Amino acid sequence: MAQLSEKELSCINESLAEEELLVKKYQMLAKQSQDNEVSAKMEEVAQRHQKHFNQIYSLLG
Repeated sequence: MAQLSEKELSCINESLAEEELLVKKYQMLAKQSQDNEVSAKMEEVAQRHQKHFNQIYSLLG
């Protein structure tokens, strides 16, 4: 893989931070929900963002 510029690394780092935050938010919403269906959907969305995080992270090496 070619060497990444400072700007590219910064964008990747920002994307990772955003995905991590979304995972935490949706996990929190899943735990707080009283409705099992809503909770399951929030957990599903959290897992999707975790997958995004993992995919972006894998690009680094």
